[in-house]
Amino acid sequence: MKNMSMSSSSGAGVMVGGAMMTPDKDIVDNAVNSTEHTTLVAAVKGAGLVETLKGAGPFTVFAPTNAAFDKLPAGTVNTLIQPENKQKLTTILTYHVVPGRLLAADLKDGQMLTTVEGETLMVHRSGNTVMLHDAKGGMANVTIADVVSKNGVTHVIDTVLMPTK
Repeated sequence: MKNMSMSSSSGAGVMVGGAMMTPDKDIVDNAVNSTEHTTLVAAVKGAGLVETLKGAGPFTVFAPTNAAFDKLPAGTVNTLIQPENKQKLTTILTYHVVPGRLLAADLKDGQMLTTVEGETLMVHRSGNTVMLHDAKGGMANVTIADVVSKNGVTHVIDTVLMPTK
């Protein structure tokens, strides 16, 4: 039972993973309530990025769903969350974060976004459809845009983006 009409008001929240994401919470406090982002939340905790993403920002986060992580080769997530792979996990996660507050309306076809990790993502846009092209040729679709938090905005994506490193 999703009430989609609530997302049209700027003061209301957006439903993600069965929970209302509201602009009075930070990115992390919103994400922890989504049943579709438990893998991402565990990865952010494992990489030690919770405090960063609770910071002032603003940040634009492209948040892969659990299903996006499930598309990775078997065992990838379990390998990445091992303590000895913290740097690789951090690299992948920070590749999903762009400094600033970019709403879907701000994303233009062909635009290059420099991530916190340092590499770029290319925006592809067709009408209201926004896709991101990663450094390895992968493509992610924005499935829920403009999830506003007090320290930025999150866009839910259906594929994990991969940097070259």
